[in-house]
Amino acid sequence: MVTVRRVVALRGARLLASVAILSGLAAACSSASTSPPGHTSSAGKVLLVGTYHGMKGQYTTIQAAVDAAKPGDWVLVAPGDYHERADHSLHLTATEIAEGGVGGVLVTTPNLHVRGMDRGTVIVDGTAPGAPKACDSAARWQDFGIVPPRGKPGHAYGRNGIDVFKASGVTVDNLTVCNFLNGSGQAGNGIWWNGGANSGQIGLEGYSGSYLTATNTYFGGETTAGAYGIFSSDAAGPAIWNQIYASNYNDSGSYVGACQQVCGITIDHAWMEYNALGYSGTNSGGAIVIENSRFDNNQDGLDTNTSYSGDPPAPQNGACPGNAVSPITHTHSCWVFMHNYVYDNNNPNTPAAGSAAVGPYGTGMTVSGGRNDTVMDNRFVDNGAWGLLFVPYPDSGKGVANQTCRGTGGVSNPLLGCIFDPEGDALIGNTFVHNGSFHNPTNGDFGELTFSPGQPANCFASNTYPDGSWPTNVERTQTTCGAVTKQPTNVGGLLTQVACDTRILTCPAGAHYPTPSRVRLAPLPQSLPSMPDPCVGVPANAWCPAKST
Repeated sequence: MVTVRRVVALRGARLLASVAILSGLAAACSSASTSPPGHTSSAGKVLLVGTYHGMKGQYTTIQAAVDAAKPGDWVLVAPGDYHERADHSLHLTATEIAEGGVGGVLVTTPNLHVRGMDRGTVIVDGTAPGAPKACDSAARWQDFGIVPPRGKPGHAYGRNGIDVFKASGVTVDNLTVCNFLNGSGQAGNGIWWNGGANSGQIGLEGYSGSYLTATNTYFGGETTAGAYGIFSSDAAGPAIWNQIYASNYNDSGSYVGACQQVCGITIDHAWMEYNALGYSGTNSGGAIVIENSRFDNNQDGLDTNTSYSGDPPAPQNGACPGNAVSPITHTHSCWVFMHNYVYDNNNPNTPAAGSAAVGPYGTGMTVSGGRNDTVMDNRFVDNGAWGLLFVPYPDSGKGVANQTCRGTGGVSNPLLGCIFDPEGDALIGNTFVHNGSFHNPTNGDFGELTFSPGQPANCFASNTYPDGSWPTNVERTQTTCGAVTKQPTNVGGLLTQVACDTRILTCPAGAHYPTPSRVRLAPLPQSLPSMPDPCVGVPANAWCPAKST
């Protein structure tokens, strides 16, 4: 067991440790030929799409260049509005369709680098060809994907933007995707590193993405709304996402899941807004670092959770692989959320569907049945219900991949299904300001709920929390992570309020939480930075005549 006093004493070394982890990840990515931004690569050919500074490339579509590329090659894309439609002409197996191997741009070649020459004006556009403007919001121009053959039942499959399907070492940088909508299949995702959805297997290793934007300008109901913006599933690290933005998704702006304790990803300088969840991660653990990022105007700023009915295997567990010790936390927790700004997550009018729709309105961050996760040195500001919650995840679904409730660490509950308590999580050195402004009982800076005794305790230390915690004395009584609990903490009315806010149970008289009215989509910000030099690391070519270093 590790006391939080030891963790706090070592906070001065965290910055150097963070740099070391990032450098290690970058080096690992480079050895896997992922060449993250800033690294120089002389390997591979360069295939040019579109016309850049008056110089015409060999290809007019991104897919044509991707199809012609070999491992290690580069695909550079000139500014333009690209209505990519590979998914309309693919002949896929039933397994490939079931695992989401369908994309407007489908990448199946490993160690490929796809890079736009300008983030804001290289647009992979899900709307139909002929639309009068890029990312057109008019219903008539939306493309809902392939439909079943005539005479067979079913609805349009939906679409994914850039789908990296079971291809390791692929980088995607410096571009925008928009209006790739959901349907009856594994769809509705902007940029997806996809190791095989719901396969229970790691299908790709090593990837990176930077200066990426994913959004939607059209909403025609939750069945076709965009699901995930920047997305990784059934994929292992080493991985880096840097300078990413996503908005208007009905599950989450960014997502990392089903990565079997080998996620190995650093997410740096992300901005997630106007989503049901800014970030979500089901059953994602091991080394995950989310830092220097902002989460605002979401229904729930971010949520990591355990579930045995999807994205196997459960549970979500931030313990370091191989029982190692994190150089950031100096504990066995390698899932770290640090140096982030989480504010104003009070939005009831985002798209929202499935389990994301029951995220608690007005909450900055929710750890739902997560284990061994560390939340430290962040700011939580102006979240109307709670700044942060450690709560159980009630899973009423059926276990997949032969998983059982008990076998994945859950406890059966006759009312709520399989209950996964938060265990061994740490909340350390965070600053909370003006949270709990909905003024319901127990609303405030942070709260903890657990249902079952005899589990590893969560721990709390050195937080600034003027608007209180529930239980009120939790920072004094729970100072040691992992100590076996003697009783649950579902007392003091917090359970009633969380169940009300998540719409799981009927609200008590006088409770006040936001009520959804009409979905409102956020306009795309105009200030998103583009890659300073898109020629960095690229072999010499007509658009980058000399290698940049």
